[in-house]
Amino acid sequence: MFFRFFTVFLLLFISVPAMGQSAPDATEQSPPPVATESDAAPVAEPDAGEAPDASSGEDWRDTSGYPFPALADTVAAAQNMVHAMLLREYCANKKLPDDFVRGRLARFSRITGREEDCQSLLDYGR
Repeated sequence: MFFRFFTVFLLLFISVPAMGQSAPDATEQSPPPVATESDAAPVAEPDAGEAPDASSGEDWRDTSGYPFPALADTVAAAQNMVHAMLLREYCANKKLPDDFVRGRLARFSRITGREEDCQSLLDYGR
């Protein structure tokens, strides 16, 4: 019990000095410099030979050989899994009207891009 109180006390003790610091006044800050057209750096045109052309037929954005999936794919899969778990509870709850559950499944189908029903939600748990 002592260690729990000690941990809470320690966290409060560490965070109190940060609370006492005041934010800088807006009057003390100078406005950012405004860039003019003459200050802008010239934009270089990319060479046609440097980057592969998307119309060349080669799949130059293929990431299938990477050891880990992209962060966006991982986040989307985690969000879909949580949504599917909630929908599974809706499917199991007999007190909810069928129209409500079908509407939620239809909305989830628009998110995932595939037809979803109570049985297809099992795919997200694996």
